[in-house]
Amino acid sequence: MWVDTHCHLQLAEAEPGESMERAAQAGIGWVMVPGVDAVSSAAGRRLASKDARIKWAAGLHPHDATEWAGQAARITALAEQADAVGEIGLDFYRSLSPRGVQIDVFRAQIELAQAYDLPLIVHCRDAFSALYEILEATGVGPRTVLHCWTAGPRWTKRFRQLDATFSYAGPLAFKNGDTIRRGAAEAPPERTVVETDTPLLTPPPFRDEENQPARVVLIGEALAGVWGVQIDEVERLTTAAAERIFGV
Repeated sequence: MWVDTHCHLQLAEAEPGESMERAAQAGIGWVMVPGVDAVSSAAGRRLASKDARIKWAAGLHPHDATEWAGQAARITALAEQADAVGEIGLDFYRSLSPRGVQIDVFRAQIELAQAYDLPLIVHCRDAFSALYEILEATGVGPRTVLHCWTAGPRWTKRFRQLDATFSYAGPLAFKNGDTIRRGAAEAPPERTVVETDTPLLTPPPFRDEENQPARVVLIGEALAGVWGVQIDEVERLTTAAAERIFGV
């Protein structure tokens, strides 16, 4: 059984039920559907209420951190019922919200996760140093999933010290993914999971198509190549890590 630890079924064009059936045929046992704001988090909850194979998370993406004041109450109420808090974090690549605001909102949502004893699903792009400082100070590493991890060996080794879990998506299999693959070689197998980030980051050979949870197996194949193990070993390890983090 595989697990897709990050797929935005509620944001995809494909009908969620059809995506889940294709996923089941590919051997995916369950998926995690994170939110990026209050509306998408509530949509994830509705999907999960109809399908026991769907877990969901509530959170505000760093791109929209400036909207926290208006969404905090609803996201907090949703988080009380959710399986995790996410997708949250820092994005200093686009900086669609000021960096200081992103940091403040990230800290607020970490506190929310701690209040409800929930794991974190964390987005990080070009913000490794700031993210490390925050996670080190809060001590939430063991229940933190580093979504779509793209760092090379140096930062992977540093975050490894925080006991965080590394989640790999399509970029691991991209032609220009050498740095990511070298980083994945440093990720502890017992603290590594796989994801699709549906509907984005479709792995080859389907790059021009909308992504779907069934393709998480392709990420597993890429990870098996990096680690030099059989794919069923990757399946076993990543599923065990996902079950531990999300309490399944």
